[in-house]
Order: sequence, then structure tokens, then C-alpha cells
Amino acid sequence: MSGKIVKVSGPLVVADGLADANMADVVRVGEQRLIGEILNMTGGSAAIQVYEETSGLGPGTDVVTTGYPLSVELGPGLLENIYDGIQRPLTEIMALTGSTIARGVDISALNREKEWEFTATAKAGDKVLPGDIVGTVQETSAILHKIMVPAGAGGTLTAISSGQYKVEDIIGTVKGDDGKDHQLTMMQRWPVRVGRPYKQKFTPDTPLQSGQRVIDTMFPLAKGGTAAVPGPFGSGKTVVQHALAKWSDVDVVVYIGCGERGNEMTDVLMEFPELSDPRTGEPLMKRTVLIANTSDMPVAAREASIYTGITIAEYFRDMGYDVAVIADSTSRWAEALREMSGRLE
Repeated sequence: MSGKIVKVSGPLVVADGLADANMADVVRVGEQRLIGEILNMTGGSAAIQVYEETSGLGPGTDVVTTGYPLSVELGPGLLENIYDGIQRPLTEIMALTGSTIARGVDISALNREKEWEFTATAKAGDKVLPGDIVGTVQETSAILHKIMVPAGAGGTLTAISSGQYKVEDIIGTVKGDDGKDHQLTMMQRWPVRVGRPYKQKFTPDTPLQSGQRVIDTMFPLAKGGTAAVPGPFGSGKTVVQHALAKWSDVDVVVYIGCGERGNEMTDVLMEFPELSDPRTGEPLMKRTVLIANTSDMPVAAREASIYTGITIAEYFRDMGYDVAVIADSTSRWAEALREMSGRLE
């Protein structure tokens, strides 16, 4: 399904001819195939937020829908990576395009060529449900990545085997309760605006040991709870977050730089890889995922970055790990929401 742009207003684009498209579908805009997402539909007219700079776009530019919602790739290779707000790997993009990241670059979030040592923990004939663990991959020295049955693929495991696999290789097959065969890989996709399913929510009752006595005493946190670190520029919020990431009794850290100034985000990207993990003595990045979306990047991608980070965190939570999600800063995320709302009138 394709249409044409009729209006451009900053990151917001209005296009006609997309009657069969759906809200939240991802689209490709223009010759550079800039990535965007449909915010709302009125007949065949769609309001689209573009996650890249829209200069050069104008009425008549082609818009092509993908038919899929904005999703993230989940599997081995997430840890130690640095992504932007829509899960594009910034290190690989820089290696491809140089220090200036070009528009329209399309690189897979997970490395398609790297092989991982998969160890099956389930066997043929086992009954499995979505979320059940069928095998493991030693992703880093700190984290054992658990391969789970994706949503909608429950049934009887008919085949599974250990060995060296790429993330898209078939590692097993499930005979679904509906009689269909579902092929298992080490990678799954999940829409960022849809919370990952759960059977039961528990009331937070376990304290988070932050490693900072003043926080644990005066402002105690609970695992599964939330907290805010308010303060002006230069007051030490990021330093507190570094300390929480390093010393908290959590297994995985997802750090989201959402709308931060470029110099502040640069400090994070330079300092985080140098932080030593007190558990192992190795770099803290061995159990960390960084999402960098600075204030000079398109405001629409800033809005999506929180959802991207939370989806990745929920994925590791489903493996049974304790995950700390650090978003810096949610006030600039709210600012992005207000700006997008204003442009939509």
C-alpha cells in the first residue's frame, strides 16, 4: 500500500491514499526510505510521525506502508549494544557511514552473521507454552540468555537441537494446539507499544539494595517499583544513575538517554563502558543495554525511545532476571509527548 505526502510539519507528515493502512503501522517515506509511524487515520488520510529529519520532503513524496507496527528485535546480541530510540545499532551505523549518521540507514538491530552456541534445555515431546525456556546462550560472561517460546507458539516440541546458530536459524519446531507447525529461532519481534504478557502481577515487597546507604535509608526503593531523581542541570543526577547502575542488586541494566543534551549523553557513552562491574570485575557493559536519543535527534524518536527500552527490559524480566530501567530524562520524554500532541492539534 502506497500513498503521497500532502503536508509536512516538522516530524509530522500527512499522506493520502493509505485507506488500507492501520494505526501504529510503520511506513517508509521518500527515496531515502525514512522510517515513520502512523499516529491516526481519517479515511485514506494518515498522520505520520517520521523518526528522522524531514528536510527535503514535500507534497507528492511517496509513502509506503510495511503493514507492521513499530517493533524491536529480541534475542542474543542485545547486551553491550548502543541503540537509538528505534533500536538502530549506532556503533554499526557509525562504522558504515562515518561520524555523521546519514538518514535512511537500515541496519538490523541484531547481528545476522554472528553465530551463538545454543544449548537446548528442552527435548522433543515436551509440552511448551509461550514464555517457556527451551534453551540457553551464554551471551556475555555475566548473563546467560534464555531462549523462550514466542507468543502464539505453544504446543508440543517436535524437534530441537543444540549447536552453533545465527539468530534467524531454526533451532526447533513446535506442533501447535491448532495443528500448525511453528518454527523456533533465537530471535523474536515484539511491538513496542504492547506490553509483554504476564499471568500475575505481584505487589512490590522486596527492597532494592541500591548500594547507596543514604538512598536505602531515606528513600528506599522496591524491586518492581519506580522512583524519580529530580534536580537541575549539573546537580549530579547522572552520577546517581551511574552509581545505581553499578551497585544495585540487579542482573541487567537498561539505560535510556531520552532527550539529554549531547554533551551529557557523550559522558554516559564514554563512561559506562569504563565502569567496572563489582560482581565480576569485568566491564559493566557485559550486562547493560544503552539507548541514546539526544535532544538534537528528532523529537518523535525521543517519544519512542522509552517504549523501546521498556520492551527490552520486559524481555529480560521474562527470563527471570531483575532489571533496572534508568531513563534520563522522563521530563524531556513528556516534553516530546506534548510537542507531538500539539502538532496533532
